[in-house]
Amino acid sequence: MPEPRFIVGIDLGTTNSVVAYAPVSQAPGLPPDIRILQIPQLVAPGTVLGQPALPSFLFLPGPHDVPKGALALPWDPDAAMAVGVFARDRGAELPARLVSSAKSWLCHGGVDRNAPLLPWEAPEDTAKLSPVEAQAAILAHIRRAWDHLMAQNAPEAALEHQEVLLTVPASFDAVARELTVKAASMAGIPGVTLLEEPQAAFYAWIHASGDAWREHISAGGRVLVCDVGGGTTDFSLIEAADNAGALELRRVAVGDHLLVGGDNMDLALAHHAAAKHKAAGGKKLDSWQMRALWQACRAAKEKLFAENGPDKTALTVLGRGASLIGGTVTIELTRAEAETFLAEGFFPLCDKNAAPSEQARAGMRELGLPYASDPAVTRHLAHFLHRADRSRTPGAVLFNGGVMKAAPLRDRVTRLLDSWAGGDAPAQALAGGDCDLAVARGAAYYGFARRGRGVRIRGGLNKSYYIGVEASLPAVPGLPVPMVAVCLAPFGMEEGTETDLPGREFGLVVGEQTRFDLLASSSRTGDAPGSVIEDWEDDIAPAAAIETLLPAEPGQEGSVVPVRLHAKATLVGTLEISCVTRDGEQSHKLEFNVREKTARGPA
Repeated sequence: MPEPRFIVGIDLGTTNSVVAYAPVSQAPGLPPDIRILQIPQLVAPGTVLGQPALPSFLFLPGPHDVPKGALALPWDPDAAMAVGVFARDRGAELPARLVSSAKSWLCHGGVDRNAPLLPWEAPEDTAKLSPVEAQAAILAHIRRAWDHLMAQNAPEAALEHQEVLLTVPASFDAVARELTVKAASMAGIPGVTLLEEPQAAFYAWIHASGDAWREHISAGGRVLVCDVGGGTTDFSLIEAADNAGALELRRVAVGDHLLVGGDNMDLALAHHAAAKHKAAGGKKLDSWQMRALWQACRAAKEKLFAENGPDKTALTVLGRGASLIGGTVTIELTRAEAETFLAEGFFPLCDKNAAPSEQARAGMRELGLPYASDPAVTRHLAHFLHRADRSRTPGAVLFNGGVMKAAPLRDRVTRLLDSWAGGDAPAQALAGGDCDLAVARGAAYYGFARRGRGVRIRGGLNKSYYIGVEASLPAVPGLPVPMVAVCLAPFGMEEGTETDLPGREFGLVVGEQTRFDLLASSSRTGDAPGSVIEDWEDDIAPAAAIETLLPAEPGQEGSVVPVRLHAKATLVGTLEISCVTRDGEQSHKLEFNVREKTARGPA
């Protein structure tokens, strides 16, 4: 393997993906010269242009949806699908052919993420991809685009040979992280290192601020990173501490995984626009048109909230019915209208002790994405800060994500933080961030920080992880044996470290598939390995099943072998769990079962 020539940061976003890079060989002592890759992609049939962002959309055309050869790329003249601008725009017109929000599906524990599911609810005869395959397809486009631009005459500059940092939501659990690494490997980018997106945004701010970043943060101070992107809302708290006279940064709290973001807002705007259209005398839009309007609202929101964006824009969807063949439906949406609607619906004013509302759910519902039942970002934020430390309001906030490009929404959050602080100093909004490019830039900066050429944030595992174990109690007729949660890997366990459960052994059946229940918590940050939690249902939740098959000697199938569980926070940002025999001679990695999330009885 050649030494990497570049450090590459990839923001694999729900709505847009961005690539930043810097040469490894630049002079030490200077800030990294981080650049944005102009990613070649189809912007129209037969037209390829470089763009700073690759929309994270796949268009899987039918036989008559595009002219022959219209999807050709410089590295693939026979391309059968489109990724990027044209995929997003043409897919908005044919939503049954559009794969979107694949990243959100990647962390959906209620479905088989390796099964062909997307486009969701598309007709049976439509080509489909699994969430893992969809993410791999986007990364494969990035790899081929990089190689086309950077490695045509220098094979050692191919992306597979570079140091690649790939970002994920801070709230991604161990399974979603593992699947992200798998998608990168399928795309031909092995050996990626994962980095949480809020940390990447903070690294980008440090890089942009230079040495002046210390003027905004003092020992004991906390910074809230509020990242509201296309599919998720991510909260992280970063704290500064005095370490022998030097400021040390560490990530001290991570919010729960919240599927509320631009996708929810686009759908809400679509319903608002449809009601506006009907009130003006138009016909009710059907489900097909509503899907197209949803995509049109996404494009309109991005246009309206862009710097120097227009005051208004038109939403256009194709007409339906015999009288509307070849016609269109056009609805006007203003920036002020969108800002007010989103502020009241998704960023309502609330008390600092507010909590997300739990809406009653129907007994039967569609098996779509598990969106947060309460879309109010501000109530989720209040709940996060309350759990992290109710007595300390962060002194500064860094915004990230496409939604937070809207100045009225940023102002709404800072005003709320000020009101929650009471008599304390108002929250300072950190300037200099770039909501579109910061995560990729910060990932590239982190690559230099790992080499000792930048400021590092101490992070570690974003959750505490537990194994479900049946309690040692007499059986009671009609009642299941209670399960206790035994801490396996604590919150903040740093990359490259490992631990065993002290004083605990498990009976592992050999020659048969054996299953354990993995549990997780983002709020219990003080549990040590081996801690036993009896009443855990309020703040610890099932995360996944983990399985292994320990081979057995002939005739010994079904016998039980004493093992201990071993956890390792890997250097690439994933959690690795193994069963180790008592004599230490055998160690078997436990595999995550990604086909189901519901916990069954422990092994």
